[in-house]
Amino acid sequence: MSFEIKLPLFEGPFDLMLFFIERDELDIYDIPISKITNDFLDYIHHLEQMEIEVASEFILFAATLMKIKSRMLLPRPELNEHGEEIDPREELIRNLLEYKKYKSVIQDLATLESDRLSKEKRGNIAAEIKSLSKIDDVDAELQNVDLYKLLKVFQKCMAKMAARGDETKHTVIQYPYTIEQQKDFVLEKISFKKQVPFSEFIEYKPDKIFVIYTFLAILELLQLSQVTIVIGEGYNNFWVEKTEPIAAA
Repeated sequence: MSFEIKLPLFEGPFDLMLFFIERDELDIYDIPISKITNDFLDYIHHLEQMEIEVASEFILFAATLMKIKSRMLLPRPELNEHGEEIDPREELIRNLLEYKKYKSVIQDLATLESDRLSKEKRGNIAAEIKSLSKIDDVDAELQNVDLYKLLKVFQKCMAKMAARGDETKHTVIQYPYTIEQQKDFVLEKISFKKQVPFSEFIEYKPDKIFVIYTFLAILELLQLSQVTIVIGEGYNNFWVEKTEPIAAA
Protein backbone atom coordinates (compact mmCIF):
# COMPACT_ATOMS: atom_id res chain seq x y z
CA MET A 1 0.00 0.00 0.00
CA SER A 2 1.34 3.42 -0.97
CA PHE A 3 0.37 6.74 0.58
CA GLU A 4 -0.10 9.86 -1.49
CA ILE A 5 1.00 13.12 0.12
CA LYS A 6 -0.42 16.39 -1.21
CA LEU A 7 1.34 19.62 -0.41
CA PRO A 8 -0.07 23.07 -1.11
CA LEU A 9 1.81 24.97 -3.80
CA PHE A 10 2.77 28.57 -3.21
CA GLU A 11 3.50 31.32 -5.70
CA GLY A 12 6.79 32.22 -4.08
CA PRO A 13 8.86 32.04 -0.90
CA PHE A 14 7.20 35.10 0.63
CA ASP A 15 3.80 33.50 0.06
CA LEU A 16 5.03 30.41 1.92
CA MET A 17 6.42 32.52 4.76
CA LEU A 18 3.11 34.34 5.22
CA PHE A 19 1.37 30.97 5.31
CA PHE A 20 3.59 29.81 8.18
CA ILE A 21 3.07 33.08 10.07
CA GLU A 22 -0.72 32.98 9.72
CA ARG A 23 -0.91 29.25 10.45
CA ASP A 24 1.07 29.45 13.70
CA GLU A 25 -0.29 32.96 14.58
CA LEU A 26 3.20 34.40 14.81
CA ASP A 27 4.12 38.05 15.26
CA ILE A 28 5.45 39.27 11.94
CA TYR A 29 7.60 41.88 13.77
CA ASP A 30 9.21 39.20 15.97
CA ILE A 31 9.62 36.16 13.75
CA PRO A 32 11.11 33.03 15.45
CA ILE A 33 13.72 32.61 12.74
CA SER A 34 14.78 29.11 13.85
CA LYS A 35 11.26 27.67 13.61
CA ILE A 36 10.50 29.43 10.33
CA THR A 37 13.75 28.18 8.81
CA ASN A 38 13.04 24.57 9.82
CA ASP A 39 9.49 24.73 8.43
CA PHE A 40 10.74 26.26 5.20
CA LEU A 41 13.45 23.62 4.71
CA ASP A 42 11.01 20.84 5.59
CA TYR A 43 8.65 22.04 2.85
CA ILE A 44 11.49 22.07 0.30
CA HIS A 45 12.56 18.52 1.31
CA HIS A 46 8.99 17.28 0.78
CA LEU A 47 8.97 18.80 -2.68
CA GLU A 48 12.23 17.05 -3.51
CA GLN A 49 10.88 13.71 -2.24
CA MET A 50 7.89 14.07 -4.54
CA GLU A 51 10.32 14.75 -7.40
CA ILE A 52 8.97 18.24 -7.85
CA GLU A 53 11.48 20.71 -9.23
CA VAL A 54 12.21 23.35 -6.61
CA ALA A 55 12.41 26.87 -8.00
CA SER A 56 15.69 28.68 -7.55
CA GLU A 57 14.00 31.51 -5.63
CA PHE A 58 12.95 29.04 -2.90
CA ILE A 59 16.52 27.76 -2.63
CA LEU A 60 17.88 31.33 -2.47
CA PHE A 61 15.33 32.24 0.21
CA ALA A 62 16.25 29.15 2.26
CA ALA A 63 19.90 30.20 2.10
CA THR A 64 18.92 33.70 3.25
CA LEU A 65 17.01 32.28 6.23
CA MET A 66 19.97 30.12 7.22
CA LYS A 67 22.27 33.16 6.96
CA ILE A 68 19.96 35.17 9.24
CA LYS A 69 19.79 32.27 11.67
CA SER A 70 23.60 32.00 11.84
CA ARG A 71 23.96 35.78 12.35
CA MET A 72 21.54 35.64 15.28
CA LEU A 73 23.60 32.86 16.87
CA LEU A 74 26.80 34.90 16.81
CA PRO A 75 27.87 36.10 20.28
CA ARG A 76 28.80 39.53 18.99
CA PRO A 77 25.86 41.40 17.45
CA GLU A 78 26.40 43.86 14.63
CA LEU A 79 26.03 47.56 15.44
CA ASN A 80 25.02 50.44 13.21
CA GLU A 81 26.66 53.86 13.01
CA HIS A 82 24.68 55.01 16.07
CA GLY A 83 25.90 52.08 18.17
CA GLU A 84 22.51 50.36 18.09
CA GLU A 85 22.21 46.61 17.62
CA ILE A 86 21.17 45.58 14.10
CA ASP A 87 18.40 43.00 13.94
CA PRO A 88 19.30 40.50 11.16
CA ARG A 89 15.55 39.99 10.55
CA GLU A 90 14.91 43.65 9.77
CA GLU A 91 15.21 43.42 5.98
CA LEU A 92 13.20 40.17 5.91
CA ILE A 93 10.37 41.74 7.94
CA ARG A 94 10.31 44.83 5.70
CA ASN A 95 10.07 42.69 2.54
CA LEU A 96 7.37 40.51 4.09
CA LEU A 97 5.24 43.55 5.00
CA GLU A 98 5.65 44.95 1.50
CA TYR A 99 4.67 41.63 -0.07
CA LYS A 100 1.67 41.30 2.25
CA LYS A 101 0.46 44.78 1.25
CA TYR A 102 0.65 44.04 -2.48
CA LYS A 103 -0.93 40.61 -1.99
CA SER A 104 -3.97 42.15 -0.28
CA VAL A 105 -4.37 44.61 -3.16
CA ILE A 106 -4.14 41.79 -5.70
CA GLN A 107 -6.80 39.83 -3.80
CA ASP A 108 -9.14 42.84 -3.87
CA LEU A 109 -8.58 43.28 -7.60
CA ALA A 110 -9.22 39.55 -8.16
CA THR A 111 -12.51 39.83 -6.25
CA LEU A 112 -13.56 42.81 -8.37
CA GLU A 113 -12.64 40.92 -11.53
CA SER A 114 -14.65 37.89 -10.42
CA ASP A 115 -17.69 40.04 -9.65
CA ARG A 116 -17.41 41.76 -13.01
CA LEU A 117 -17.15 38.49 -14.92
CA SER A 118 -20.24 37.16 -13.15
CA LYS A 119 -22.34 39.99 -14.57
CA GLU A 120 -24.04 39.83 -17.95
CA LYS A 121 -23.21 42.49 -20.47
CA ARG A 122 -26.00 44.67 -21.77
CA GLY A 123 -27.22 43.35 -25.10
CA ASN A 124 -27.99 46.71 -26.67
CA ILE A 125 -24.58 48.33 -26.31
CA ALA A 126 -23.72 47.82 -29.98
CA ALA A 127 -27.06 49.26 -31.10
CA GLU A 128 -26.64 52.28 -28.83
CA ILE A 129 -23.14 52.99 -30.10
CA LYS A 130 -24.36 52.68 -33.68
CA SER A 131 -27.25 55.09 -33.09
CA LEU A 132 -24.95 57.59 -31.37
CA SER A 133 -22.48 57.43 -34.22
CA LYS A 134 -25.28 58.20 -36.66
CA ILE A 135 -26.24 61.29 -34.65
CA ASP A 136 -22.67 62.59 -34.72
CA ASP A 137 -22.32 61.81 -38.43
CA VAL A 138 -23.60 65.07 -39.91
CA ASP A 139 -22.82 64.11 -43.51
CA ALA A 140 -24.84 60.87 -43.25
CA GLU A 141 -27.73 62.78 -41.70
CA LEU A 142 -27.80 65.41 -44.43
CA GLN A 143 -27.90 62.73 -47.13
CA ASN A 144 -31.38 61.66 -45.92
CA VAL A 145 -32.80 65.22 -45.80
CA ASP A 146 -35.37 66.14 -48.44
CA LEU A 147 -37.80 69.02 -48.99
CA TYR A 148 -40.70 67.28 -47.23
CA LYS A 149 -38.65 66.76 -44.03
CA LEU A 150 -37.52 70.37 -44.07
CA LEU A 151 -41.13 71.54 -44.35
CA LYS A 152 -42.19 69.33 -41.43
CA VAL A 153 -39.41 70.74 -39.26
CA PHE A 154 -40.37 74.28 -40.28
CA GLN A 155 -44.03 73.65 -39.37
CA LYS A 156 -43.04 72.32 -35.94
CA CYS A 157 -40.88 75.38 -35.25
CA MET A 158 -43.67 77.75 -36.29
CA ALA A 159 -46.19 75.85 -34.09
CA LYS A 160 -43.86 76.20 -31.12
CA MET A 161 -43.46 79.92 -31.75
CA ALA A 162 -47.25 80.35 -31.94
CA ALA A 163 -47.74 78.35 -28.73
CA ARG A 164 -45.47 80.75 -26.85
CA GLY A 165 -48.13 83.46 -27.09
CA ASP A 166 -50.61 81.21 -25.30
CA GLU A 167 -48.37 80.53 -22.35
CA THR A 168 -49.74 81.19 -18.89
CA LYS A 169 -48.88 84.61 -17.55
CA HIS A 170 -48.62 85.46 -13.88
CA THR A 171 -49.36 89.02 -12.93
CA VAL A 172 -48.12 90.26 -9.58
CA ILE A 173 -50.53 92.73 -7.97
CA GLN A 174 -49.45 94.94 -5.11
CA TYR A 175 -52.18 95.04 -2.47
CA PRO A 176 -53.26 98.52 -1.26
CA TYR A 177 -52.61 97.60 2.38
CA THR A 178 -49.62 97.60 4.69
CA ILE A 179 -49.14 96.40 8.22
CA GLU A 180 -48.39 99.92 9.45
CA GLN A 181 -51.52 101.25 7.77
CA GLN A 182 -53.71 98.58 9.38
CA LYS A 183 -52.12 99.18 12.79
CA ASP A 184 -53.23 102.80 12.63
CA PHE A 185 -56.67 101.64 11.50
CA VAL A 186 -57.03 99.26 14.48
CA LEU A 187 -55.84 101.86 17.00
CA GLU A 188 -58.27 104.38 15.55
CA LYS A 189 -61.21 101.95 15.83
CA ILE A 190 -60.52 101.00 19.45
CA SER A 191 -60.01 104.63 20.47
CA PHE A 192 -63.79 105.22 20.33
CA LYS A 193 -64.82 102.02 22.14
CA LYS A 194 -63.46 100.13 25.09
CA GLN A 195 -63.69 96.82 23.21
CA VAL A 196 -64.10 96.16 19.51
CA PRO A 197 -65.07 92.64 18.34
CA PHE A 198 -63.00 91.21 15.54
CA SER A 199 -66.21 90.60 13.58
CA GLU A 200 -66.64 94.37 13.34
CA PHE A 201 -63.34 94.67 11.48
CA ILE A 202 -64.59 92.03 9.05
CA GLU A 203 -67.93 93.80 8.59
CA TYR A 204 -66.12 97.07 7.89
CA LYS A 205 -64.63 95.60 4.71
CA PRO A 206 -65.33 91.90 4.06
CA ASP A 207 -62.29 91.46 1.82
CA LYS A 208 -60.00 88.50 2.45
CA ILE A 209 -56.74 90.41 1.97
CA PHE A 210 -58.00 93.29 4.11
CA VAL A 211 -58.93 90.89 6.95
CA ILE A 212 -55.54 89.15 6.76
CA TYR A 213 -53.60 92.42 6.97
CA THR A 214 -55.83 93.60 9.83
CA PHE A 215 -55.28 90.35 11.74
CA LEU A 216 -51.50 90.60 11.29
CA ALA A 217 -51.61 94.20 12.48
CA ILE A 218 -53.51 93.13 15.65
CA LEU A 219 -50.86 90.45 16.34
CA GLU A 220 -48.04 92.98 15.99
CA LEU A 221 -49.86 95.47 18.28
CA LEU A 222 -50.33 92.64 20.76
CA GLN A 223 -46.60 91.93 20.66
CA LEU A 224 -45.88 95.64 21.25
CA SER A 225 -48.28 95.56 24.24
CA GLN A 226 -50.43 98.30 22.70
CA VAL A 227 -53.59 96.16 22.70
CA THR A 228 -54.92 93.14 24.54
CA ILE A 229 -57.28 90.42 23.40
CA VAL A 230 -60.29 89.13 25.33
CA ILE A 231 -61.30 85.66 24.21
CA GLY A 232 -65.01 84.80 24.02
CA GLU A 233 -66.90 81.59 23.41
CA GLY A 234 -67.05 79.89 20.06
CA TYR A 235 -64.70 80.20 17.07
CA ASN A 236 -63.13 83.46 15.86
CA ASN A 237 -64.83 85.29 18.70
CA PHE A 238 -62.54 87.76 20.46
CA TRP A 239 -62.44 91.46 21.33
CA VAL A 240 -59.57 93.87 20.82
CA GLU A 241 -59.04 96.22 23.74
CA LYS A 242 -56.63 99.10 24.05
CA THR A 243 -53.93 98.71 26.67
CA GLU A 244 -53.98 101.40 29.33
CA PRO A 245 -50.55 102.88 30.05
CA ILE A 246 -49.15 102.03 33.49
CA ALA A 247 -48.75 105.15 35.63
CA ALA A 248 -45.30 105.81 37.02
CA ALA A 249 -44.95 105.33 40.76
